[in-house]
Amino acid sequence: MAKKIAIIVRDRKQEALRMGVGATLSNDKVGVFVMSGKLESDEEIEVNLQMLSDLNVEIFTDCADNPFIQKSTEEIAVMLKEYDLVIPY
Repeated sequence: MAKKIAIIVRDRKQEALRMGVGATLSNDKVGVFVMSGKLESDEEIEVNLQMLSDLNVEIFTDCADNPFIQKSTEEIAVMLKEYDLVIPY
C-alpha cells in the first residue's frame, strides 16, 4: 500500500526538493510544503521543481510570493496529520 510522504522545505531547500523527487520512486504519494518565505530559485531548484511538476506532485506554500498552491499555516498543519511520514528540511 502506498504511503503519504510530506517533505517540508525550510532551510535546506535544494536538498528538500531533491528528496521530494526521490521519494516518488517508490510510488508513494508525495506532497511538498514550501514554508516560511519565498523560495529563491537557482538552476538546481528549477530542475527539481520541473521534475516534481512532471510527476504531478502537489506543492503547497504558506507564502503568497511563491507560485504554488496557497494554504495558511493552520491549513497545512491539518493537512500534515494525514501523512504517514513528515520529513523536515
